[in-house]
Amino acid sequence: MRRRQRQTLEDRRFFRGWLVACLLVAAGAWACSPAAGGPDGGSSQGGGDDHSRGGATVVKGGDDRTGPYDPVPGWWKSAPNHDDEWGWGQVAGVAVDHADRIIVVTRGDWPADRSQPRQGRLRRTNFVVVANGDGQIVEQWAQWDSIFTLPHQVYINPYDSERHVWVVDSGGGAGHMQVVKFTNDGSEIVMRLGERDHPKTRAAARQRFDWGPHTYGWPSKLAFLPDGTFLLADGYWNSRIVKYTEDGEFIMEWGALGDGPGEFDLLHGLAVDEDRVYVGDRQNERLQLFTHDGEFIEEWPGIFDPVNIWIDENRAVWVLDASLNRVLKYDREGRLQDYWGAFGSAGAIGRGTWPGGLSLPHQMDLDEDGNLYIASYSGGWINKFTPEPDAPPDRLIGPRLLLPGE
Repeated sequence: MRRRQRQTLEDRRFFRGWLVACLLVAAGAWACSPAAGGPDGGSSQGGGDDHSRGGATVVKGGDDRTGPYDPVPGWWKSAPNHDDEWGWGQVAGVAVDHADRIIVVTRGDWPADRSQPRQGRLRRTNFVVVANGDGQIVEQWAQWDSIFTLPHQVYINPYDSERHVWVVDSGGGAGHMQVVKFTNDGSEIVMRLGERDHPKTRAAARQRFDWGPHTYGWPSKLAFLPDGTFLLADGYWNSRIVKYTEDGEFIMEWGALGDGPGEFDLLHGLAVDEDRVYVGDRQNERLQLFTHDGEFIEEWPGIFDPVNIWIDENRAVWVLDASLNRVLKYDREGRLQDYWGAFGSAGAIGRGTWPGGLSLPHQMDLDEDGNLYIASYSGGWINKFTPEPDAPPDRLIGPRLLLPGE
């Protein structure tokens, strides 16, 4: 009996020694892994330092607040007519024509001193502007100031050789809820959709579900298909996706108010791939996926505030989360792969804005060099990010997915 107890004790000691050795080996392997910031690891964003230890590089510090990108400090400039009294208001959308021509929509100018209550003051200008590659405002489409109320998003159809510019104007109760298509230089209106006799309040809009195909309820988003057809997310008040021909003629619609499959409560994200339509269902905190004919496929729940969807050529699905101030990456099956981003005003110790900070990110686009532009709606600025030289490719947002022509 004593011999058996002694043998059991020795077996336990041997097992403990073996376990400790295994843990030490595992810890050493982890320290050199990408997840631990080893030689193949990610960015040391935020001031991290590299140190050598046993021939391996260990990254110290950093908080990854701008992910695999370097922000361009001070890129977004004032407009030529800004002064001590007036500056940028809410910067709602951004579309890249090319690296030296970035088109931006705003909701007009606000008092320059944002530390003071605005008290409803608004200067109705600079609704559509164009920045060059250095962030200088080189075009102001002031000739169209009178037709806009609340510009919400701006697009260039990637399948359009003439590069027309599209603006979704939410309109508000008193304004004109509309979709406007311009020539690329902004000299002419090519198409204008949206009845003027639209509901004036959210409650009025939601009392009916039989609005005509051009009677909008605070429209929000567009998505384009290679055959010239396009989709409109309508919107904040209405709860539907509407599909049109290239000429703006009605084809079909789907959706209803609610939280079940195929129902929406504030649509604010729209993108397409080969066989699916992705919709940001903002108040229901999810993405919903449909066929191109509007048949429900599935939902991706638990996405707090999805306001913009970008599908890249690698089939990664990128989502802007406005409340969390994050850029989220999902695979095609809806699994979260990566995220980065942080609020742009750290006021806890009196700091102001910092380069690369986000403030309700609202729309994003990419130029041909891989530079990323994000409209920070509440902050009143456009962020420009350049890829870090050694950034892992799978952390970078790829060019927009383009579908083959039919």
